[in-house]
Amino acid sequence: MTGVLPITLEESRKVVQALLTSGKEYVCVMKLHGDVSEEKVRSILQEFENTIYQRPPLRASVKRQLRTRRIYYMDFLEMEGRNVLFKVGCEGGTYIRMLCHHIGEVLGCGAHMQELRRTRAGPFVESEGIVTLHDVAYLFMEWQRTRDDAILKKFIHPVEKALEFIPKIYIRDSAVDAICHGASLTAPGVLQLETDIDKNSLVAIFTLKGEAVALGRATASTYEILNMNHGIVARTERVLMPRGTYPKHWKSGEI
Repeated sequence: MTGVLPITLEESRKVVQALLTSGKEYVCVMKLHGDVSEEKVRSILQEFENTIYQRPPLRASVKRQLRTRRIYYMDFLEMEGRNVLFKVGCEGGTYIRMLCHHIGEVLGCGAHMQELRRTRAGPFVESEGIVTLHDVAYLFMEWQRTRDDAILKKFIHPVEKALEFIPKIYIRDSAVDAICHGASLTAPGVLQLETDIDKNSLVAIFTLKGEAVALGRATASTYEILNMNHGIVARTERVLMPRGTYPKHWKSGEI
């Protein structure tokens, strides 16, 4: 497989869980094991635009248990002989190799994945500022020669970029350091929040300046949080901001 692969550095490794579960987009060449009309292939691809069941393959690094994954779109691109080129947008953790196998079963001829390229991983898109390893090596050598930090920005993004598609809760400055020490976020600390937060969903906790503080697990939906005056709205799972970045406004023993 080729394509987009986000690489985290130092403390930004803490956001990997958000990238793993984020949506992906692939361009795939599927090899059919028999002759099928283009019209039938187009029709069957559209049938997979839904929630599907998958079991990870034998060589997968996760437990082989049946699970559901969402296919957001399946776009037929072209077909030549038994080779089918299509684009798929899917939930993180979808196995395209298994998807091709299941498409082949529905077509009645069998199929397997021939080539695969990832064109999107969460907010990172192949056509927007993605660099090759050769580019990284060259730019890093240029930075060593010039010590111009603007060069680093050509291939290193702020950690907040990785959280672009994660629902966000914006908090008071006075609550930041407590969150950095692992405290849960309570309703009085919330100033703003986005509309697509569900109970138990992963949320990103931000300052009003747009700085990532932590990743948390929501204990209520957006609507419920808006109507809360007290109580926990998110439990902190991964602290992203170093302690002491913001002044301490809590007393020892409170968290």
